[in-house]
Amino acid sequence: MWEFRRDPDDLTAEQKQKLEELFCRLPQLRVLYQIRVRFKKTFDAAWDRRRAYDALLDLFVDMVAAFPELESFVRTFDTWEEEILNYFDARQTSGPVEGLNNKARVILKRAYGLKGADSLWTRLILDVNRATDVVLYTMDEIRDLVAGFRAAFACT
Repeated sequence: MWEFRRDPDDLTAEQKQKLEELFCRLPQLRVLYQIRVRFKKTFDAAWDRRRAYDALLDLFVDMVAAFPELESFVRTFDTWEEEILNYFDARQTSGPVEGLNNKARVILKRAYGLKGADSLWTRLILDVNRATDVVLYTMDEIRDLVAGFRAAFACT
């Protein structure tokens, strides 16, 4: 149900009604939904690291009180606390890099023997940009660029 995953401010009246019907059938789901919205708002707000930490701790107390099975989520935060709170310093994530890494893994899985660095790099560029006219480079220029990367990073 997409209504559950979307921002409540972006829902139409009909979508809000569908969400209310769901909450009537599953009342605990409303509490989980409110926790999710609070979590998102914490990361969307332009807070500093300290205020974010305090807001997250308050959220985690309420979350574990309502859903003790989510304690492992809090332990994950404890493990990665410094890295998670670093987000609030500059509002930067590794999301784009993780997306490219995932795209490269998918290409490898569906490549069926395509293992050469040149062909993998070409495939990644094509998949990410969807077409050579978006890349703005010819395949020969991309190969030259890859060769330059190899020289700079001593890749094999």
